[in-house]
Amino acid sequence: MSHAVEQARRGSGRMKRPLWGGLACAAALTLVTLAPPADASTPATGSGRSASPASSASPEFGGISWSTQRVAPGVEVRTGALRDSAAAPVWSVTVQAPAVNRLTGAATWAPLGDRAWADATAARLRDAGLEPRLERVTWDDYSDTPHGTMGWQVRVGRYATQTEAGAANTAVVAAGFRTAVEWTGYDGRQRADGENIHVAVVDPARFTGTVGATDDGNVADRENTSTVAARLGSLIGVNGGFFITSDADGVQGTPAGLSAEHGRLQSMAVGSRAALILGDGGRRPRIADLSTTVTVRDGSAVYGVQGINRVPGKVRNCGRPGAVPTVEPRHDTTCTLADDLVEFTPEFRAALPVGAGVQVALDRRGVVVSVGDRGGAVPDQGSVLQGVGGAAEWLTGHARVGRRLALSEVIRDSSHREVRLGPDDTVVSAAPTLVENGRVHIDAATEGTLDPRDLSFGFAWSNVRQPRTLAGIDGRGRLLLVTVDGRQPGVSEGFTLAEAARFMRSLGAVRALNLDGGGSTAMAVDGKLVNVTSDATGERAVGDTIQVLPRRRTS
Repeated sequence: MSHAVEQARRGSGRMKRPLWGGLACAAALTLVTLAPPADASTPATGSGRSASPASSASPEFGGISWSTQRVAPGVEVRTGALRDSAAAPVWSVTVQAPAVNRLTGAATWAPLGDRAWADATAARLRDAGLEPRLERVTWDDYSDTPHGTMGWQVRVGRYATQTEAGAANTAVVAAGFRTAVEWTGYDGRQRADGENIHVAVVDPARFTGTVGATDDGNVADRENTSTVAARLGSLIGVNGGFFITSDADGVQGTPAGLSAEHGRLQSMAVGSRAALILGDGGRRPRIADLSTTVTVRDGSAVYGVQGINRVPGKVRNCGRPGAVPTVEPRHDTTCTLADDLVEFTPEFRAALPVGAGVQVALDRRGVVVSVGDRGGAVPDQGSVLQGVGGAAEWLTGHARVGRRLALSEVIRDSSHREVRLGPDDTVVSAAPTLVENGRVHIDAATEGTLDPRDLSFGFAWSNVRQPRTLAGIDGRGRLLLVTVDGRQPGVSEGFTLAEAARFMRSLGAVRALNLDGGGSTAMAVDGKLVNVTSDATGERAVGDTIQVLPRRRTS
């Protein structure tokens, strides 16, 4: 989900009671009562689906009605709709504040500024015969940002339709202001009037199938979540992690963060970011902040690999040593690396990147079979190393046909413990962490989706209601896969990151993270799309997905 999305604002508030006691209802429930644990379940009657409404005990998510579908033993989907008639969003014109990109120094614009700017802007608007209003924006429930006032927005008008707001915007622009026409229902500081939510619950204690993250055998490809789900015969499918969407940033479809299939890395972490580890075919899910280290060795000589299955010199979301302009994670930002060594696996089924540098092809044992220019394809059951800058020099000095180069991979969590993956383990990553140890814990600044020192970056991505895909693990070890539709004014507006965290906590999640969202947000049940995606062109083709697969019968 790009941070250059429709912009709106976010306030704060905390959930004080669980919605349905940690989802403590049996798979066969026909009516879900959203209440504390003692009242969380109702005996089942009927087919496993109910359209009967149930009321939430939570003031923040009040008015949600739910129905439940049992998809398989240990797997169910709960569909909820929030409708709040007391909410009264409108269309408005928001004046943008001049800003400077903290990393590049380039002039840019921010959706809010400080009080001095807001007062001066309001005075200019009044002089132009317009009637401004100032709106205070506070920092949300982030664990690693300041508290209190974040900044001020200056807005003009309240309009029933986007067309009316657009007409008013013409006058504001003519007065010399940079503006955006916005739906205030995306502001987290006022109640949403509509949210459409799907919650899939997978209980590994009862489910006999598997859950895994998959790129369907090709990391350099994009495909609809529902298409993959239908082909695989999936019970539930949701979109997965961040991926490349533009040729300018790399090869489309390749992950922009850590991913692993069958226990092998298919891409490297960008800094230490949240990841969902689906151990033992999903029977042992966990969430942790993970980092990766990969090296290639020729005898005693060792060189660091900085990427897997990406274009050398380009790092989407930054977060690698030596990256410019930052070595920290920076969402939707492409950093550069002058000295870069990248591994390509057999799952990279596109043409290899070309350009300056050196390419080394290895067989499945790591023995060098060729050294030369970049390009071609990854050999079957082999791999390729491409180096630019200093990495090209290292390869030139150490790669000889017939010589073995040893590659090693290490994954570590935030406690520096090594995470060992088995052949039935997969990993999908995104950002940021939402819930940790049963508490709301959003490390948006650390994971690079928000910058407290640069309000031109990440505000709309983090503080504004957007379509979201979320994953969590509850106190009983059940996997929660959640989608909320968004960017649909008056129908379903989405969650801010803080709302997403509080909602996951209300479901009983003890750990949760944000997956890719925006136009990527999709959930398929029995191979059919069940949510309403936000792109005008329909369901978006994504890089990888999470699929809940039934147990395969053996003859």
